[in-house]
Amino acid sequence: MSKYILKRLFYSIITIWIVISITFLLMHLIPGGPFDDEKKLPPQIKAKLEEKFGLDKPLGTQYTTYLGDIIHGDLGPSMRYEGKTVNEVVFNSFPVSAKIGLLSIAFALIFGLFMGIIAALHQGKWPDSAAMLISTIGVTIPNFVMATFFIYFFAVKLGWFPAVGLDSPSSYVLPSVALGAYSMSFIARLSRSSLLEVIRQDYIKVEKAKGLSQNVIIYKHALKNSLIPIVTYIGPLFAGILTGSFVIETLFGIPGLGRDFVQSIYNRDYTTILGITIFYSSFLVLCNLIVDILYVIIDPRIKLEA
Repeated sequence: MSKYILKRLFYSIITIWIVISITFLLMHLIPGGPFDDEKKLPPQIKAKLEEKFGLDKPLGTQYTTYLGDIIHGDLGPSMRYEGKTVNEVVFNSFPVSAKIGLLSIAFALIFGLFMGIIAALHQGKWPDSAAMLISTIGVTIPNFVMATFFIYFFAVKLGWFPAVGLDSPSSYVLPSVALGAYSMSFIARLSRSSLLEVIRQDYIKVEKAKGLSQNVIIYKHALKNSLIPIVTYIGPLFAGILTGSFVIETLFGIPGLGRDFVQSIYNRDYTTILGITIFYSSFLVLCNLIVDILYVIIDPRIKLEA
């Protein structure tokens, strides 16, 4: 196990380095810069700003200097958020995105698994059809369309929930549901197909022949083995949702990491773009590693070294 984890950590570092290099190169290839906005700056002020952030140096020097800062955990100063470092931007915004993300994941897992199990146990009957209809709608409708509908219908027309911000517990409902709707639908379809496949296995037939009740067979034997495909999906899901949805946070006016990322791209804030990209990619790599370890816990027959 330890050998496998060390090997994965090595490949993870290589992966993050490649992400940093590609992002760094692409940002500097695109015309324009962080100080080329609508208000034309005097050349002297622009030159001073570029000197302050090291943009006047050769590209190779900028790259090696940035890599050195990253090794020491310094994501650099933000070029557009005055007086703020990228570390402060990330660690101030991430808890907001994480709170919305955890609620969305809880919503997706609870309702997705429930719908998938009900559909599998009632295959071909109306509960199966109803669950698959809901999941099909959730998969096919983009989350920004669903979020817009929620804002218009539940916030503006009915006034049940706030349309923007996170000022009260009720303000978490609409963005969490909009963010988790696709994942809930996907988990419902995935858990249904996985559970149906497990139910048809020979060892389940043996358990039935022993006279065990359906509840014992499903919840003690079949459900655990059917979770492996869902765990595979949960790894990237955690990373993607916890670090913030760009569209959802922008629509609901949530001051999270996703909205900061969109704003940094609009402002051509090089250091913030790189910092959030590094944070996201590192988080994604970590989640995938945890998922691989969870495989062994769920099914001891899986050997990580193999």
